[in-house]
Amino acid sequence: MDLYNDNQRFIPLVSDYGFKATFGNESDTRFLRKALQALINSPVAIRKVEFVQNEIQGLTKDSRSGIYDLFCTDEKGTQFIVEMQLGEYPEFIQRMKFYALYRLNTLIRKGKYKFKGLPKIYCIGILAISIFPHIADYHNVATLKNESGELIDEQLTFITVELDKFQKELADVQSDLDKLIYTMKTIDTVIEPTQFPPFWTEEWLETAIRELDTRAMSPEKRMVYEMTLAANAVAVDNEQKKIEDVRTEVVRKALNRGKLTIEEIAEDSGVSVDFVLEIQRSLTNDL
Repeated sequence: MDLYNDNQRFIPLVSDYGFKATFGNESDTRFLRKALQALINSPVAIRKVEFVQNEIQGLTKDSRSGIYDLFCTDEKGTQFIVEMQLGEYPEFIQRMKFYALYRLNTLIRKGKYKFKGLPKIYCIGILAISIFPHIADYHNVATLKNESGELIDEQLTFITVELDKFQKELADVQSDLDKLIYTMKTIDTVIEPTQFPPFWTEEWLETAIRELDTRAMSPEKRMVYEMTLAANAVAVDNEQKKIEDVRTEVVRKALNRGKLTIEEIAEDSGVSVDFVLEIQRSLTNDL
């Protein structure tokens, strides 16, 4: 999605650059405030947001650290963690829990381990690929409930949006949430104003769309965008190399055990038969 071509007018909102230019726009938070309000299904407008350091420091020398895509608070102290995930990530919910519980523990420590008056924490995950195949809805809000579905606590609220489940036609888009998701899914496919949905003239969306318009980019913004593309390309190549190295090691171990057929190894490892045969030949040559 981050690949740029001359025919593409708008940068994908779900790309690294697009997300930072819209959700992460610290100089103009109109889009972010309205988007958060829509994502949490709140009738109350968010008047102000403050961006907070988004890095999680490891609690011990050997514990993991991490970085949120976005972390901010509103005028009431409500905390929002927003994560964008484009690729497959089966353990995404575990990551969301880690982030939310880390924030909760931080708040409790700051309050000298008192639990009264803690602010709400919303952990929002926006995913290009579905992680809940058994759930039909594209927008899910999860709180602590009992077996009868009765609310126990909503201090921690987990919200997921699975973009590929959103299949509404333009005529059916009514709510701010649907306007947001429709824009996220289609912005990079639109070129001319005649293709713009009517609601793109709404201030909060117009503000974000302006940031994604390559025709309106200053030379400085163009350079930042192209540098982001280059960095992402390197990151993708490195990640693919890591994945291939892991698959190679898994296949090599399976071949050395000699208990499975070539076809079974390929199926279990999620690779082609040719991939397995190539590693088998390399093992033979090393003897």
